[in-house]
Amino acid sequence: MTARLNVNIDHVATVRQARRAPEPSIVAAAMLCEQAGADGITIHLRGDRRHIQDNDLYALRQTVTTYLNVEMAANEEMMKVALDNLPDAVTLVPENPNEITTEGGLDARANLSIVRAAVHRLREGGIITSLFIDPDPQQIEVAHEIGAQQVELCTAEYAEATLGARAAHNEGAMRAAHELRRLREAATLAMQYGIRVAAGHGLTYRNVGAVASIEEITEFNIGHNIISRAIFTGLERAVLEMREAIRAGSKS
Repeated sequence: MTARLNVNIDHVATVRQARRAPEPSIVAAAMLCEQAGADGITIHLRGDRRHIQDNDLYALRQTVTTYLNVEMAANEEMMKVALDNLPDAVTLVPENPNEITTEGGLDARANLSIVRAAVHRLREGGIITSLFIDPDPQQIEVAHEIGAQQVELCTAEYAEATLGARAAHNEGAMRAAHELRRLREAATLAMQYGIRVAAGHGLTYRNVGAVASIEEITEFNIGHNIISRAIFTGLERAVLEMREAIRAGSKS
C-alpha cells in the first residue's frame, strides 16, 4: 500500500509574510494540493509566527476536507490553540527561536513529563497525537510509554547523507545506507508497539523512494521540496510528482 502524502504549505505563508500581503492564499494552496491528490495538509504553527498565523489554522480547519496535521511545540500556548481548533492531528516538535527550520527530533525522553502531559491533553480532546523524533529506539520506547498514537521519524540525517552520496560517492552512499537502516529499524520497532509511523524532513523527489520502500511507514509530511518545485511547474503538478515518487518507491 502506498503511504499517504501530507503536503506542508508553510512556505506559501513564508512568501505571503514577506510582504504582509493577503496573497498567496494558504486556503487556495491547500485546495490545490487536495485536488492534486494530497492525502492531507500539514502546517507548523511556530511561537514566533514567522509564517503560519493563528487565523490560518482557523481558516484551514474550516476548509480542509482531507486531513489537517499541525506541528507545534508542547507548551501551554500551543495546547490551547490546538484544543480550540481541533485539527485531525498534532505533531509535537522541538522548537528553537533561532533555528532556520526544525533542527532534529524532539527529545521526548529528556522532556518526559511535559510531553506526557501534552499527549494526554490532546488525546482527551480527540486529537491524534504524533511525536517528531529521531529514529532512536529509546525515543520510540518513550512514545509507547506515554501513549502517542504515531511517531514521525526525522529523516534529516538520511536526507543530508543522500546529498553527500552525490558529492563524496562511496562515503556518502555508505552513510545514506546506514541512516536508511536506522529508519527501517525504528519503524519496525514502532509498529511492534502498535504505533503508526510517519516520516519527513529534507525529503525530495530524488531520495524519497528508498524511504517509501519501508513498509511500516504509512505517511509522509513533505513541504519545502514540493513548494520549491511548484515555483517552476505549478503546485498541482508538484504534488502529483511527489505522489508518484512515493508510489514508485513503495513498489520497489
